Amino acid sequence: MSAHIRLHKNDLPDGVSFPGSVAIDTETLGLKPHRDRLCVVQLSGGDGNAHLVQFDGKDWSAPNLRKLLVDPGVLKIFHFARFDVAVLSNYLGVTVSPVYCTKIASKLARTYTDRHGLKDLVSELVGVELSKQQQSSDWASAQLTDQQKHYAASDVLHLHAVKEKLDAMLARVNRQGIAAECFRFLPTQAALDLAGFEDMDIFSH
Repeated sequence: MSAHIRLHKNDLPDGVSFPGSVAIDTETLGLKPHRDRLCVVQLSGGDGNAHLVQFDGKDWSAPNLRKLLVDPGVLKIFHFARFDVAVLSNYLGVTVSPVYCTKIASKLARTYTDRHGLKDLVSELVGVELSKQQQSSDWASAQLTDQQKHYAASDVLHLHAVKEKLDAMLARVNRQGIAAECFRFLPTQAALDLAGFEDMDIFSH
């Protein structure tokens, strides 16, 4: 797939819309949403195109992106939404909703494996091999390399297709309802993580 990648500074431009659903991912300076800075938010409507919003670390207003993230008419599709929803909440001050997480869907539907990473999902369900070479690169760099841009885009370009396959698998094992309840809880889980409860099972005895 030859993707068209558009890079924007600090917000989505006016006029960009994602009717119905949008795949979203984030790039940060680490894996702790309350510590590590949000650098890039990448989005795709599932049409083979990607929009990258690069933040300079000073301007977090992003009115167009914020409006999209809370739009009740647009489903936000993530892989490991728990992290992305938390970091978007921390930096943009929004509660992202409604949410779909392909990692949770995979764990509920693909019980025949313990491989639930995005690379594994895209490979098995879509037949595309993703490169993870840029995963640990410096996303706060003022100028993103072409390799970084293509890596960031690849993380969202296939999520719609993955969701479609996982929905069918969830239906096969009659777990659509429990998946939907897990997705609904994700913003609360993200809030718990940001409040310091990320390593505690609050439901345990």
